[in-house]
Amino acid sequence: MDTTTLASDWQAALAAEFSAPYFTALTEFVAAERTAHPGAVFPAEDEVLNALKLTALADVKVFILGQDPYPTRGHAHGLAFSVQPTVKPLPASLRNIAKELESDLGLPKPTSGSLIPWAKQGVLLLNTVLTVREGEANSHQKRGWEKFTDAVIRAVSDASAERVVFILWGKPAQKKEALIDARKHTILKSAHPSPLSASTGFFGSRPFSQANAALKAAGRTEIDWSFR
Repeated sequence: MDTTTLASDWQAALAAEFSAPYFTALTEFVAAERTAHPGAVFPAEDEVLNALKLTALADVKVFILGQDPYPTRGHAHGLAFSVQPTVKPLPASLRNIAKELESDLGLPKPTSGSLIPWAKQGVLLLNTVLTVREGEANSHQKRGWEKFTDAVIRAVSDASAERVVFILWGKPAQKKEALIDARKHTILKSAHPSPLSASTGFFGSRPFSQANAALKAAGRTEIDWSFR
């Protein structure tokens, strides 16, 4: 994984992680997985850190935390909940996000599942685990990614002088709340958009309008939540 392509503020904030023994072991594990399972470790090597490439630390306004990449070939591209623009039909969680967007903000159903337009506006879309083996959800858990992404959460919480809205969907994401300075930032919590839990608290939670209200109150530009 090439960390030199990240914005300079991420490189500075995460320098200790990139040089730590656990990160070396992690990169060696992922490389071994790619060798053992050719073409079946997602996302592609040059897309693993896409969330940090597309949204500089200084630009983060909203932080949406996912779990691990979609384990379906051709779906994951390094942004939590997002898929490649050509993917049809959309994964169930993303379809539920689109339904809540329609209910919350009246936005039409998207024609693409790519959330790159969000990332370019300052929405950091980070999974807690950044790689996965095809067809095996959570197959790269507990290999070091969690330690790294915890460091990213802390960096955003600590380094951001302005308010950031952290959106924590589901219990795994909500366990990260302790890493966030709630005196400085806004934390929105609800059920996960997965079909297993969306009807028990995700639908009707209105996270997008709430996030924009918090940004507006802090004098920050709101997010255009449409995606095409």
